[in-house]
Amino acid sequence: MTINRVIHHAVRRDLARLDAALAAVGEDDQPRAADLHRAYANLRRELTHHHEQEDQLIWPMLAKLDIDSELLSAMESEHQDMSRALADTDAALESFAMTGAAADARRARESVVSTRAVVDRHLSHEEDELEPAMLPHLDSPEWKAVEKKLSRQPPPVAGRFFAWVQDGMSEEDRAFLDSTVPRPVTGILSRVFGRRYHREIAPVWQA
Repeated sequence: MTINRVIHHAVRRDLARLDAALAAVGEDDQPRAADLHRAYANLRRELTHHHEQEDQLIWPMLAKLDIDSELLSAMESEHQDMSRALADTDAALESFAMTGAAADARRARESVVSTRAVVDRHLSHEEDELEPAMLPHLDSPEWKAVEKKLSRQPPPVAGRFFAWVQDGMSEEDRAFLDSTVPRPVTGILSRVFGRRYHREIAPVWQA
């Protein structure tokens, strides 16, 4: 288990939730459509932030450690593929949010299904090939320096992240997160700085 996998699990969880919600939405339910678009925007923001950190900090560090350059290039290319897919889904959900029409819900769900495939292909590639290549370097000074930078997040960013990632997480992920960041810390950040997530996003998935 790694924090990377915990994040991946949260991404997959939200895309599955969105797919199921779109399958169940009723005709002309514009309020529900707007809620789903808002919840998706949160997922897209968290995933984009995660990938920007990889692009700006992790991939350059791994390149200096002589990790396979073709593998790193593939990671960057897959990030671009995901960015395009996420943008397409955002546009489809925005259209649905404007109309609430069943036809737009179907088109939005088709986009979500396509985006899930693109995202899962990258996440699995990263887990299966890149993570094993990284493991020997996790105690290196280079990784420790990157890890330190990754941990320096403004409280509002960290709070939103912990509120999101802990929403319905598995016991295995919970145990790993607690072993990495003390639960009182994640709890306070989530409740204080992630309260908007609890107020505006979490209820969408519970409806």
